[in-house]
Order: sequence, then C-alpha cells, then structure tokens
Amino acid sequence: MNGARKIANVVTDAPNPMGSGDVGALQGRRAAGEDPRKRDQILEGAKRVFMKSGFDAATMNDITREAQVSKGTIYVYFNNKEDLFAALIERERSRMVASMRSALSGDGPVADSLFNFGFAFASHVLKPGSIYAMRMVIGVIDRMPQLADRFFTTGPDSVRYVIETFLAERVEKGHLVIDDIPLAAVQFIEMSTAGLHKPRLFGHRVKEATVEEMQHTIRGAVRVFLAAYGAKAA
Repeated sequence: MNGARKIANVVTDAPNPMGSGDVGALQGRRAAGEDPRKRDQILEGAKRVFMKSGFDAATMNDITREAQVSKGTIYVYFNNKEDLFAALIERERSRMVASMRSALSGDGPVADSLFNFGFAFASHVLKPGSIYAMRMVIGVIDRMPQLADRFFTTGPDSVRYVIETFLAERVEKGHLVIDDIPLAAVQFIEMSTAGLHKPRLFGHRVKEATVEEMQHTIRGAVRVFLAAYGAKAA
C-alpha cells in the first residue's frame, strides 16, 4: 500500500475544461495524498468510527464507508488504521496547543494568564471526546508505544513547550522566580485538573466536570503556583 503514496499523477475533484496543456489547469489541483480537505474528511470519518466501535473493532472498511471515500483514496493518505489513529492524536494535540498559545497571548497579569491557560487546558482534556480517546490510547499502548511519544512530544508542538516558554519569559521580566522551569510547568499542568481528570479517565467519576468545578480547581492551582514561584513570595 505504501506504493500508493508515490503516485505521481495529479488528482482533481472535477474534470478540467481547460485541457492538460494549460497552466490554469493546475489551479485547484493537488498531488495525490496532499489535499488537506480530503485528509480531514477521512480523519473525521475515522474519528466517528473509533468513537462508536473502539480501536480494536474498527476496520478500514468501516472508516471508508463513514468517510465516504474509496479504498484507493484512503490508502493514498494512510497506510492502516494505526496510522489513522496516530494522525487523529496528532491533530488533536495540535489544536490543543493552538488553544494554549492563544490563552497565554498578551502581557497581562501572570495570575490571569495562568488561569486562562489552565481553563483552556482543563476544558480540552476533560471533554468526553478527549477522555474516550485517552482510554483508547491506554488500551493499545502496549501494541503501539509510539503513540505515547507522539502525544507527549517535548518539541514546539506541545503543551509543555508553550507553558515553559511563557514561564521563561515571565522569569526574565521578574514576574516569577523559578529555578526549574520544566518542573514548574508540569506542576501547573497537573494542578489544573487535580482531582478532576484521573477520576473521570478511569471511570470513578461519571459526570463531566462543571465550569464552576474547573474554575475552582484552577484558581487553587494559580494560588499555590504563585505562592511558590511568585516574585513577591520569593
């Protein structure tokens, strides 16, 4: 199936009335496997199938039908359902990181920025879809250990990198005093969902956390964090 990725021809959604020799004929056309809309269409179909059937029960045939694409098309973009599942995780992580960056944008008070970050993080990881996806990852992690590497990447496209960068900037400005920024970043991330995430993940808690519960938890996290690392406390 990997050979499908090397197809050199160009695909298009509709016949081109201009003829193959016209430069304008290439407008709106993409090389096989490079149309982001088609890729997202397949990923959305896969997401629905995984959420409905779970990872093990899901099949490429199920995903093909749900995404309304041909078998040939789906294999141009993804090798197998493991590849699809990993792509879904990476897409979700990228969306979360974008939300985290937005929460920390601007130069407002440290407490406000931390609260915004914590609330954005908690809102994302505590939503039903994220909880279900994490449970699926736990279920297949022994067979697909690379998923952990993709999910917990420490590069620029990670939640830890975003909060570490913010903390480093605020330390430089004198707003915070932190000796170990990576450790402080992990501490705040963990405190942002303390008592809410693990009980939900492992089924001890059935109901979703309310906005009020998340806000209460994050306010406590901000107080503890600033008591330890705030410039005045130091």
